[in-house]
Amino acid sequence: MTENPTERGVALIEASQTIWGASGRKLVIFGLAMIMILFELDNTTLHVYTNYSTSEFGALSTLGSLFTASMIVFAVVKLPIAKLSNVIGRGYTLAITVSMYTISYVLMASAPGIGSYAAGSILYRVGQSGTNVMTTVIISDITSPRWRGFALGVFYFPFLITPWVSGLIVDSVVKGIGWRWGVGMFAILMPLGACVIIGALIYYQHKVKKDGFVPSNKPTIRSFCSDIDLGGMALFVAGFGLLLLPITIAGSLPDGWGTPWIIALMVIGFLILLALSVYEKFVAVNPMLPVFYFKKATIVLSILLIAIDSLGLSVTHTYLYAWATVSHNMSVRVATFFLYATLCPMLIACHWIFHMKEANPPFQSFTNGITQCLMGIVGGWIMLATGRYKWLVMGGAVVRLIGYGLMCRLRGQENSIGELFTQQVIQGIGSGIMQISLLVPPQIVVPHAQISQALSLTLSMSFLGYSVGSAIAGGIYTNMLRPSLWAYLGRNATQELVDELYNSITGVLPGWGTPERDAVNLAYTDVTRSFAYAALGASVVAILMCYFLPDLLLPKDRVDLSGSGVAEEELGDLRERI
Repeated sequence: MTENPTERGVALIEASQTIWGASGRKLVIFGLAMIMILFELDNTTLHVYTNYSTSEFGALSTLGSLFTASMIVFAVVKLPIAKLSNVIGRGYTLAITVSMYTISYVLMASAPGIGSYAAGSILYRVGQSGTNVMTTVIISDITSPRWRGFALGVFYFPFLITPWVSGLIVDSVVKGIGWRWGVGMFAILMPLGACVIIGALIYYQHKVKKDGFVPSNKPTIRSFCSDIDLGGMALFVAGFGLLLLPITIAGSLPDGWGTPWIIALMVIGFLILLALSVYEKFVAVNPMLPVFYFKKATIVLSILLIAIDSLGLSVTHTYLYAWATVSHNMSVRVATFFLYATLCPMLIACHWIFHMKEANPPFQSFTNGITQCLMGIVGGWIMLATGRYKWLVMGGAVVRLIGYGLMCRLRGQENSIGELFTQQVIQGIGSGIMQISLLVPPQIVVPHAQISQALSLTLSMSFLGYSVGSAIAGGIYTNMLRPSLWAYLGRNATQELVDELYNSITGVLPGWGTPERDAVNLAYTDVTRSFAYAALGASVVAILMCYFLPDLLLPKDRVDLSGSGVAEEELGDLRERI
């Protein structure tokens, strides 16, 4: 196995930056801003229309299956798309993902039935996940490691605005032109908004080839498949998909984790991923997932930390809406604000995919994301000012630990709304810092040619952590809620009532203030505190891991570990330290 240190797509973006000057850079930044605004507007509206579309098709019950498939697609395509961009260039890859976006809008808007709508929905998730990873990669391309965290935080700033606008848009669309036009208008808006960044990247990509900075070549089908590591892509998609599928659906099956084929799928997925490591080391010419990544403490600890942080968030938030409406009698508006007051856009994408299986998901009022978005910007600024990330990550982990500790105490029936929101905000501060800070370190210990792969791996592990956290929460809920309801309801408990309370929070709750309702509230509170204990344990592990995270200086300029930017003796020393 040999590695190509500078793949063609990477060489094109590097050469483009040498010729585009200040005006070209401003054009790229403007194009990124346009596509991010539309990306966030799409992210805060499209999920609502799905409820109306499936209802029109008489297939509302298919939401769970539809979004399980969507979640898996969202997770597994990031790394293959990043690898593709290293070969054909950022501009063409982004054009492909936006084209998938556009085609999916047309398919969904014109769908005569649930089958064609589901096909459009899956294609939509490929476009969304691919566009998400490509914009993040391009931001990383045009910024130095020291600026990168701040830039990533700033480019998610539209999320602080679009939720308020999207509420008005959705209300107007649903009451007026209908959900089909609500979806269909993005088939016009998305390509128009993306044409600036795509056009600029493709223009400079052709210019550097024309001017001889990057030689032109005509790859064969075999060489192209080798360049994109088609075999590695297939193994990664199959293994990661088979690992995610049982984690995602186990809680909805009658026997849960006791279902035999659930464990079988996980074992098969794990074995395929083991085979992937062997293939990447001994067979792949241009590996999509180089094995040396897992020998780097910076990469391994960063991806584990971001997975643990996502796991803790998922454990404590999966059933938070149900607890807030049951134990504190919160209205839909207040409960939704409470639920999403801490979430950042990246984790919101994970969270609403999980909750779209509900007929009326708690996502219809998007006053969310504020804490983590703002703290992501603040965390990025601190990395810019100090050039360090380790103790920032440690600080975020400590704040998360405090937040979960408070949650163990403050997630009770007797706690005030102010107390509940306070610990949510503290959580958001810690996680906002950790999520943005952990995206950068893996990128500084790999060649620039591989930053897209390192970044995509980090994002995929964040999603895996969220999936595992949701599975843990489902296991706690399944095993604890029924016994707690029987214990607190006492003589008032019946099998029918317990089953109804277990499966639904609407229509069967006893009246607020009655002894029966107090008993239900206490049962839900016991389960919710168990979620907090699980997250608290995970956060302790995260703090221990932070201690071993290498404390590298974030360079003001890009460090090219392929050898072109660092003297060989310095390179050897750097490799030993990371």
